[in-house]
Amino acid sequence: MNADRLRHLLIEVREGRRSLDEALTALKAWPYEDLGYARLDHHRTLRKGFPEVVFCEGKTPQQAAEIIARLAQVNERVMGTRASRDVYEAIRALSPQAHYYESARIVLVQGEPSPPSPPLPNQAEARYWEERGVGSEDENGYVVVASGGTADIPVAEEAAVTAEILGLIVKREYDVGVAGLHRLVDRLETLQAARVIIAVAGMDGVLPSVIAGLVACPVIAVPTSIGYGTGLGGIAALLTMLNACAPGIACVNIDNGFGAGVMAHLICHIPLRTGATSPR
Repeated sequence: MNADRLRHLLIEVREGRRSLDEALTALKAWPYEDLGYARLDHHRTLRKGFPEVVFCEGKTPQQAAEIIARLAQVNERVMGTRASRDVYEAIRALSPQAHYYESARIVLVQGEPSPPSPPLPNQAEARYWEERGVGSEDENGYVVVASGGTADIPVAEEAAVTAEILGLIVKREYDVGVAGLHRLVDRLETLQAARVIIAVAGMDGVLPSVIAGLVACPVIAVPTSIGYGTGLGGIAALLTMLNACAPGIACVNIDNGFGAGVMAHLICHIPLRTGATSPR
């Protein structure tokens, strides 16, 4: 449920096109729906501006498919994260309009035909949303998603696709890690013009600190579980990012590209202040 649906229901009651009892019946299903193994939060859109996002990992394909199908009955767009190909096939069987972003492991079910899956690492998805007037560089700026290495791309794509689904323009800068600093410096103009940067890195996890020292915008650090034994599945990168000395860095959990994409969306929808200066 969203504000428009609720407003429409109240107008129908006011104008006598729907009885009070009918409205109450409709509202009973809206707060949440109990499927036995899951309770679907149908009020999430009212509170957060986007429907409940389904974390598919750990669920059976049938559970994920039914949850998404039920959410899609009352929402224009429904998103599932950490979805395998088997989960996607089960979702598509119930929701034929489902689209799979395989590199990001994201499923999107929406009312209109879905965009083609983006070839990496170009901006096909950004162009799709821009052509439809969803977000703009003039209005909210753009987001840069940077990865330290090619192995970090799956997490980076989860962040990038999440941000694009939420309506942002995303520019991808992949494999610009600090082991070859010239690759990052070569993209400095793009980085410095961004509204927010998502820096995704495993191994030593230094990329967010280096970027934050070169730009004025906020940097969202995403540690990945990529690395050798002493990386401890991303803990070493996480600790590096939490101990960053450059200002303006916020850190999400290990491999949490989705959380980074949502945070970028929230930052970009804070109104820009004309003449604002960055802290010194």
